[in-house]
Amino acid sequence: MKHWLTFSRYIDHLSDALAKLGSFCVLVAALVSAGNAFVRYGLDWSSNAWLEIQWYMFAAMVMLGAPWVLKLNEHVRVDLIYGKISKRAQVWLDLLGILFFLFPVMLLMVWLSWPLFVKMYLSGEMSSNASGLVRWPAMLLLPLGFGLMCLQGLSEVIKRVAHLRGFITLEAHYEAPLQ
Repeated sequence: MKHWLTFSRYIDHLSDALAKLGSFCVLVAALVSAGNAFVRYGLDWSSNAWLEIQWYMFAAMVMLGAPWVLKLNEHVRVDLIYGKISKRAQVWLDLLGILFFLFPVMLLMVWLSWPLFVKMYLSGEMSSNASGLVRWPAMLLLPLGFGLMCLQGLSEVIKRVAHLRGFITLEAHYEAPLQ
């Protein structure tokens, strides 16, 4: 179990690093948006490429940040009973949710998005907008992000199994958002 937990820590570290990159994309998107507004309204000049760069940054924010959100146990969940059950039952519910919902959906999304990325990459597909950008970098974020979610899901499974077997104490708190 020790080796699995070490592997889990490496995955967690990767999620942390990519979340920092995703956070940097927030700054880039904000600066591009402000710069685009300035040149569009101040200098009466613009390019669709600036708007598309913002879309690419948003895709990076979401797809690189989602595994980190899962790691922090801050992902979206339906809290009908979760807050009312014991910690051990919560860990079991998380484990079953990852195995029977997260993995199948994320693997399906990788399987569906990978051929689209390859097609766009090989064809050099460009945006149909005037001065649009090449599309494959944004499309690469889909299978990459879904694959990273699977990887972080594996880390969460390892930690929950280790908790259930008594190797670690899981600090997986969940605070229901205020309504």
